Amino acid sequence: MQATTYTYDADSRSGSVLLDDGTPLPFTASAFDAGGLRLLRPGQRVRIECEGEGEERRVTLVTLYTF
Repeated sequence: MQATTYTYDADSRSGSVLLDDGTPLPFTASAFDAGGLRLLRPGQRVRIECEGEGEERRVTLVTLYTF
């Protein structure tokens, strides 16, 4: 699934993304580390993987989206 980086804190390596429907979804350092990234900037397109549904949905992987 694709999303857009909304926030990112380099110290905690966590932040949030906006899904294409505008829904914000937070991610933790473990999801960021799973993607092997070093940095994100707000507005970057990313690919995410999630598990769970509704209020239990969580991001398990964040990586850059490349064409």
